Amino acid sequence: MAGSQFATPPSVAPSRPARRFTLDQANHTLPLVKRIVADIVRVNSEATALQEQLETLPEGKDHATASTELQRRVTRLSALVDELSDVGAELKDYRTGLIDFIGRHDGHDVFLCWKLGEEKISYWHELAAGFAGRRPVSQLKED
Repeated sequence: MAGSQFATPPSVAPSRPARRFTLDQANHTLPLVKRIVADIVRVNSEATALQEQLETLPEGKDHATASTELQRRVTRLSALVDELSDVGAELKDYRTGLIDFIGRHDGHDVFLCWKLGEEKISYWHELAAGFAGRRPVSQLKED
């Protein structure tokens, strides 16, 4: 959908957080991460709706108002992503609230994978594998 692309701030290009987490450390951050990610999903949805509205509005006062509101949402979204990054998590999907933490498995970096709505981190995957390559944390061999 074109609208969601416009509502996504450009600063979200993948950048690896420098911090590594153990599974326990990453799970410990989840109360804060859940609040930030819930806000990201909500604000992204609002921005997407405003972008779609802008595409149908003729130029004029209503268009200018919607455009200003969209910019406010995009600015807020960028601040929320920065806040999430400060915690050490990397946002993967604005709509679903998918994030990754850098963890370790068998001597190399992996992603500890969490999605909004999950109680705890239950999956991990290789850096190149993506969401489809998720494995249960019972298979994780942390160093």
